[in-house]
Amino acid sequence: MKPFEKIYKVVSSIPKGKVLTYQQVAKLARVNPPAGGPRIVGFAMHSNKNTKVVPCHRVVGSRGELTGYARGGVTKKKEILEKEGVFFLDNDRVDLKRSLF
Repeated sequence: MKPFEKIYKVVSSIPKGKVLTYQQVAKLARVNPPAGGPRIVGFAMHSNKNTKVVPCHRVVGSRGELTGYARGGVTKKKEILEKEGVFFLDNDRVDLKRSLF
């Protein structure tokens, strides 16, 4: 299985109301070259063509920060996550203690 396929499989398993970090996705998908795994996950999320099957908006930064979202920016990403029941600490960070998958 190719790296993007592994990543998409992991991200597809994240339920509504939960998130994973880029680093966690990289580890779970076993695409973790030194310091490059999260970046590869970011490339995969940006290249994602099927957001219904691969909910790329559910992948966040290591401290819960919202990072880029190719389907409308971080404002749209936050809006979707809030509708799904993800908890936030402040305007831009997900409460990972409550919303981590």
